[in-house]
Amino acid sequence: MTRPAFTAARRIVIKAGSAIVDGQSPACAAIANDIAYLRATGVDVVLVSSGAIALGCPRLGINRDGETDRLSLEQKQAAAAAGQPALIQAWEQAFAAHNITTAQALITLDVTESRRRWLNARATLNTLLGYGAIPIVNENDTVATDEIRYGDNDRLAARVAQLIGADLLVLLSDIEGLYDADPRSDPAARLIGDIPTIDASIHAMAGDAVSSVGTGGMKTKILAAEMAASSGCATAISLGSVEKPVLRLASKSCGSWFHPSQSTASAREQWIAGSLNPVGKICVDDGAASAVLQGKSLLPIGAISIDGKFERGDTVQITNAGGKLIARGISAYDAADARRILGRQTGEIEAILGYRRSAALVHTDDIVLV
Repeated sequence: MTRPAFTAARRIVIKAGSAIVDGQSPACAAIANDIAYLRATGVDVVLVSSGAIALGCPRLGINRDGETDRLSLEQKQAAAAAGQPALIQAWEQAFAAHNITTAQALITLDVTESRRRWLNARATLNTLLGYGAIPIVNENDTVATDEIRYGDNDRLAARVAQLIGADLLVLLSDIEGLYDADPRSDPAARLIGDIPTIDASIHAMAGDAVSSVGTGGMKTKILAAEMAASSGCATAISLGSVEKPVLRLASKSCGSWFHPSQSTASAREQWIAGSLNPVGKICVDDGAASAVLQGKSLLPIGAISIDGKFERGDTVQITNAGGKLIARGISAYDAADARRILGRQTGEIEAILGYRRSAALVHTDDIVLV
C-alpha cells in the first residue's frame, strides 16, 4: 500500500545525517537519484545536509577517532570550515549526473527567529527552487556561537520546513525509525510505523542516544517532528543508507511517520492571524479588495493609503476603501518604501526604490482573510 502523505507532498525537506553523508558517492548518489526523480514529477525539494564537521576533522588532523562530541566549539568551527567545501563537492558531484544545479545556504538560529531574516531566507530558497536548483542547507557552524546555534540539523531541518511551507519533512538516519526499545540491544524491538500524537510516551521511547559522528539522535528527531507538526508538516524518520532511501517511503511499511493535526495553510493562517500584532494599515481600492478576497496578492497599484510605522516582515491590516478590515498580512516592504510605491505599477518599483524585492506589497501566501 502507498502512503498518501508521501505521494501527495508537493514540497519536501530532506535531512541527511552525518552517519550517512561521509563524502562517499553511494549514499549521496542514492539520495540525489531520488531527489532528481521527485523534481521531475514537479516536487520542490530542499536538502539539509550534515557532515561538514565530520568531513573536516580528518582534513585538519583533529580527533581522528571520529567522536565529534568531545571537540571544543573552536575545533568544530575550524572543522566545519575545512569540511564544508568537501560536503558541497560531494553533493555537486551527485547531482551533476542529473544536470541539476546545487546552491549552498548556510543558516543560524537567529536567521529563522527574526521575521525579517526569515522572509529573506524564505525568498532566497523559493527563488532557488524557482530556478530549478536544489538548495543544500547546513548550519553555519563556522561563525555560529552557542547563543545562535541549533546544535543539530534535525531541528534546523524542521525550521526550514516551516520556512518554505513544506508538506513533508524526511529525516534520513542510520536507523529505520522510532522503536519501542533499542533495536541494537533488543532483537524483539518493534518499529512504530504511525505516530498520530507526540506525547510523553513517545519522548520516553526516543531516549538520549546520539550518533557517533553526529550531534543529533532520536530525541532531537522527535523534537523536530513536533516543530514540523505545529506548522502542518508531516515527518518521516527512516534509514538513509539503503537503495532509494526517499522513494521507498511511498510504501506504508517503511519508516516512522508523525502526522500533523492541521494543514500547512491552516497553521500559517493561525500564525499570521493570532500570533502577530498588526502595527500598520494599508487601505486599498475596490479592485484590490476584490483581488485580495479572491486569494490574490496585494499589488502597489491597488493601495490607496499607508498608515503606521512598520518594517518589512511586520503584520499589517488590510482595509477596503470604506475602512472595513478584510485581511491581515505580512508586509514585503517597510512603511516608508510602501508609501513611495503607493498606487504605482509593479514595473515602476525598481526605478522608484532602486531595488525590487517583491512585486506585491503583501504576497498572497502572507495574507489571511478576516
